[in-house]
Amino acid sequence: MNTTSFDDLGLSAPLLRALAGEGYTVPTPIQAQAVPHVLDGRDLFGCAQTGTGKTAAFALPLIERMLAKPGKPGPRRCRTLVLAPTRELAGQIHQSFLAYGRHAGIKAAVIYGGVGQQSQANAMLHGVDVLVATPGRLLDLIGQRLVDIRSVEFFVLDEADRMLDMGFIHDMRKIVAMLPTERQTLFFSATLPAEVRQLANSMLRDPLEVKTTPQATPAETVSQSVYFVPKGEKRAMLVKILREQSQGRVIVFTRTKHGADKLHRDLDKAGIPAAAIHGNKSQNQRERALAAFKSPRPPVLIATDIAARGIDVDHVSHVVNFELPHEPETYVHRIGRTGRAGQTGEAVSFCDHEERPRLKAIEKLLRRTIPHSGTLPDMPEADVEAQPRQERGRRRRGGRTGGGQPAGGRTRADRNRENRKPQRENRKPQREAPQPEREAPQPQGAAPTATLVRKIVRKHRRAL
Repeated sequence: MNTTSFDDLGLSAPLLRALAGEGYTVPTPIQAQAVPHVLDGRDLFGCAQTGTGKTAAFALPLIERMLAKPGKPGPRRCRTLVLAPTRELAGQIHQSFLAYGRHAGIKAAVIYGGVGQQSQANAMLHGVDVLVATPGRLLDLIGQRLVDIRSVEFFVLDEADRMLDMGFIHDMRKIVAMLPTERQTLFFSATLPAEVRQLANSMLRDPLEVKTTPQATPAETVSQSVYFVPKGEKRAMLVKILREQSQGRVIVFTRTKHGADKLHRDLDKAGIPAAAIHGNKSQNQRERALAAFKSPRPPVLIATDIAARGIDVDHVSHVVNFELPHEPETYVHRIGRTGRAGQTGEAVSFCDHEERPRLKAIEKLLRRTIPHSGTLPDMPEADVEAQPRQERGRRRRGGRTGGGQPAGGRTRADRNRENRKPQRENRKPQREAPQPEREAPQPQGAAPTATLVRKIVRKHRRAL
């Protein structure tokens, strides 16, 4: 379908007015393909890379459908239910519904864990048009009879592959079993592993499949590069890059929460403003970090993969993979935070010796080689430092390994003899006078001595 503006999609005046207020004039490919079919009431299976406008692809037509068929939801009920894997993503979807439906009188609520439930229960007391939720908190409130999803007309499962990665498969099946059979279901995912297809087949009825880009392909507007950096030098390299290059908003991804906090402290010591966001942070802390990141003078945002698909902030100029992820698909989701909506961005990755297999897996998924910007030394830095740390750990544990064997396979007596040996060798010349060499005594029946041999030779010469 050749669509050049939102007017061509058949949207009503309240929605077009809201889109104009947001500065949107031309739909993205996923929006142009999905919106007409959702307006027709079809179930949809959409696959598009992150940052291509999937939220508007389902929010706009669903608001339009609710306007075309007015209805008032009952207490604690909703007409549209949207499931999202993370708090941040749920919050952003909620804000999108509010923005697109501001002139349509749409009521929306969001519920997720990490905060008190009372305000969320109060928001659902009289019913809402749209409920955006994470699976865990939704099941909690359903169990307390504070939310009722038995009259849902439209169901959206967003970031289905991420849901599976985070272990929400059982929660999702419980929720789907509570929904009415007669509903319209929209299913969106950035990648299409076999598990996602199986889940989609169990939820959708005669779905229309929409794919806008190859599976797990990053946006072409993102420039990628990799630096081969020993583990111990990554922080210095990051500080150098942040100081030397002119950047806007920068997101640095780490694999662990502890690593994110440590890197946060290191950047603060280097005089670089930074904020960290991960699962151990309270919701208020996470919201403050995102608010600061959206400010005119944003700090460097350090995030774990929980935020890889939950940060929807404009003008992110750089994404830095401080550590490469174990799953190559996660790399695509990370760098999708930049180069969004047609903008350009840069993705920089640090790779040490141990991460080489992860880099190869990423390049295999992308079907191309990421440009290299440096080489590693022959000896992995991690190998140089690992042994001293292990030996220190053994000394603290009484010189024994986890299996109860002496460190290095030697006993304490062996080490004591080795330590005393040089002292004995140094004292020996002082205690003992030099002794003349002696011939070793010949045992009985031994071979003739040299003197006897000479006598025998002379006797034979005389005989000749």
